[in-house]
Amino acid sequence: MTHQHSDKPGVAIVTGASSGIGRVYADRLAARGYDLVLVARREERLRDIAADLRQRHAVNAEVLAADLSRPAGVAAVVERLSGDASVSLLVNNAGFSALKPLTDTPDNVILDMIGLNVTALTVLSKAALVAFKARNAGTLVNVGSGAGFAPYPGIPVYGSTKAYVYLFTQSLQSEVEGTAVRVQLVLPGAVISEGWDVAGGAALEPLPEAIVMTTEDCVDAALAGLDLGERVTCPSLHDETILRDYEALTGRLMQSMFDGKPAARYKAGG
Repeated sequence: MTHQHSDKPGVAIVTGASSGIGRVYADRLAARGYDLVLVARREERLRDIAADLRQRHAVNAEVLAADLSRPAGVAAVVERLSGDASVSLLVNNAGFSALKPLTDTPDNVILDMIGLNVTALTVLSKAALVAFKARNAGTLVNVGSGAGFAPYPGIPVYGSTKAYVYLFTQSLQSEVEGTAVRVQLVLPGAVISEGWDVAGGAALEPLPEAIVMTTEDCVDAALAGLDLGERVTCPSLHDETILRDYEALTGRLMQSMFDGKPAARYKAGG
């Protein structure tokens, strides 16, 4: 029995598992033998998905209905993560967007978006790393977005939350340096997903078909990147040197920002 258990990859917690990227992650991880904890708000939907996964993949699939834009929802997942040593993978995927200028975005939508995309992801990342580092094993996958690299019209809050995920997750990678704990940052481009509609945002119809990837292709590429040992996986980026150049340039820029003397152009009469 012990031997059989050691062959299993453990339990994976997937947030935002009721649709889109999260739902495909749940399916692909179940196929790899992971038992699952599916987290989202829609309990009925999660129950259907869990039943399907149990039947098709002969794994255990548990439902944890939680609203991660609320502290109580986050606390429920933290408790599950902290209290079970068999949890070996967390996929922080839950997030949503709204396609509106800031002035047209209701305050509650702004707060929920930051709560889900930033606060929940941060608190769950911490809980995962505390648990994983204690036993020197485990993998954290944070899902950011290509929209986090530069301002894009109509998504002032969403793009900014994803810029946070980019910087935050990379700083976590330095925290686990030298351990067996892994942190992967996944940066999808445009993906067919419900994350845009759930919060009364906008669907992806206006985008040209050529730039929209299926959720299946996106998750399969992300898992291939994980298997390759990548720290940053961009499923739709064909020329990786652009990312390397960007990282090198932002590193140089940050170092250059710290100087005790004002730049010559700001000197009186300069």
